[in-house]
Amino acid sequence: MDRHTYRTSVRWTGERRGSLASEGLPGITVVTPPQFPGGHEGAWSPEHLFTAAAEACLMTTFLAIAANSKLDFKEYSSVAEGILEKTESGYLMTEIVLRPRVVVAAADQVDRAKRILEKSEKHCLISNSMKSRIVLEAEVVVG
Repeated sequence: MDRHTYRTSVRWTGERRGSLASEGLPGITVVTPPQFPGGHEGAWSPEHLFTAAAEACLMTTFLAIAANSKLDFKEYSSVAEGILEKTESGYLMTEIVLRPRVVVAAADQVDRAKRILEKSEKHCLISNSMKSRIVLEAEVVVG
């Protein structure tokens, strides 16, 4: 793979808030999470974005591998939890639990879809770039 660069910018907008942007993309408000002094609810925090990056990468990797494998699936959705803990070296995102749910058309596709999900987690470039422990709790159902 060639080298790719992704540029973002952030601008402080007051209190513990900022505006995150990247050329050609909609901006989003980012904040210190409410668990910290001066934090805010109702907007994305770096901790949310970190967790979402692993979750979104799993999905996009799954979509690529499923397409290459010609897996016929009907739905993909997921929920993720990022665990922030105070350690000896300070606060760290120690674990991200990814809970994808895939709906396939037939029972004979369940095991194959599970294998593709496991392969997707193994090859997710964002998860592979993180120090956090990544836990995959996949569900594949027929629907």
